Amino acid sequence: MKRTILSSAFLLAATLTHAQLTLEECQRQAQANYPLVRRYSLIEKAREYDLSNAGKGYLPRFSLSGKATYQNDITELPVKLPDVDIKTAPKDQYQLMLEVQQTLWDGGDIRTQKQLARAASEVDLQKQQVDMYALNDRINQLFFGILLLDERLKQNQLLLDDLERTHRQVSHYMANGIASQSDLDAVSVERLHTRQQRVELETSRQAYLAMLSAFIGKPVSPEEALLKPAVEESGEMEQRIYNRPELRLFDAQQAQLGVQENVLNARLMPRFGLFVQGAYGNPGLNILKDEFNAWYMAGVRMSWNFGSLYTLKNDRRRIDNSRRLIETGRDVFLFNTRLQVTRQDAAVLSMRRQMKDDEEIIRLRRNIRCAAEAKVENGTLTVTDLLREITNENLAYQAKALHEVQLLMGICELRYLLPLDNPSASDSSSLKTLNNNN
Repeated sequence: MKRTILSSAFLLAATLTHAQLTLEECQRQAQANYPLVRRYSLIEKAREYDLSNAGKGYLPRFSLSGKATYQNDITELPVKLPDVDIKTAPKDQYQLMLEVQQTLWDGGDIRTQKQLARAASEVDLQKQQVDMYALNDRINQLFFGILLLDERLKQNQLLLDDLERTHRQVSHYMANGIASQSDLDAVSVERLHTRQQRVELETSRQAYLAMLSAFIGKPVSPEEALLKPAVEESGEMEQRIYNRPELRLFDAQQAQLGVQENVLNARLMPRFGLFVQGAYGNPGLNILKDEFNAWYMAGVRMSWNFGSLYTLKNDRRRIDNSRRLIETGRDVFLFNTRLQVTRQDAAVLSMRRQMKDDEEIIRLRRNIRCAAEAKVENGTLTVTDLLREITNENLAYQAKALHEVQLLMGICELRYLLPLDNPSASDSSSLKTLNNNN
């Protein structure tokens, strides 16, 4: 009872004196502060660039070419007329030409290139979501590690208080001739050992706080209290597994393969376009005229490349193979996640069952310790035996605190494995807004 009152008072004082930091706040700040968050804006910009480049396929294309050649023979008339000098083209020829091409129909190639850019951007975005979601698990480990250390520090302080009280009692027993100096020394050794444990726990807590501060981007003072999350389990676990961002990554990859099939089909289509050629050279369009002049030509051009037919079957097989690989990856992920859920659910159930007996164990250990104190006072039990009972009682309190934190951590781990909602849709927009503001 005394321990419960002291523990409650300690929590109340910490709550009133210092601000409390929640798990959700740590996760949100870590998501906003993590360097990887800058990839959101980079992915968005890359998609805009790719879409812009693909859309420019409808703009006119200009090309400038020139040539200077010499040939060993030229075109001549097969007959010769008397007194008629028929000029021929020179053997050295020169040409400078500017050509303008305008696409009329490209078989859907530009449209599929835009689709491919969007699909690739969506895959990158979902990969980003998976990486950012995994950050929550790291924050959970740090947060609950600090909570566990806090509980151990509380129990350590209570044990020190008990040992101080025992030290005073043994000193009193020595004055009455019930205990000896060695008994007092045993209590002192146990007290020093408990203080050493406190130093170790405080050092570990400082290290955990430093790592948490690095993740959330602001210092967390040692006096700042971490609020235990109020988490509840929810049904429909099998349905909640489909809220994981990894599954949306698999969907995005499948969609990207579908667009790649459209690209293959677009390559089989003919192309139609307009062209205008303007040139200056010798000879011009009249090859029988040996002089420099300018000329132009305009028309409609159709091109149909059948080279892609050679690899079309293998390209489609490769896409089908990639699709099966993605489906296999999805099945493996679901299988492993269900195994983790089964294991974690069993751990939560185990903690709940153990916690039912924690209070009774503490009550019995308290009775044993009180009986041991009475026996020491009566001279029927050694101080060493009393110290063992005090330690056992403290271990019972530690076990109860450990089970409470482990239960909360197990439920949070289940919530990480089976999120209650879609973490990608809500988090990505807010994170991109934070990143743009920064």
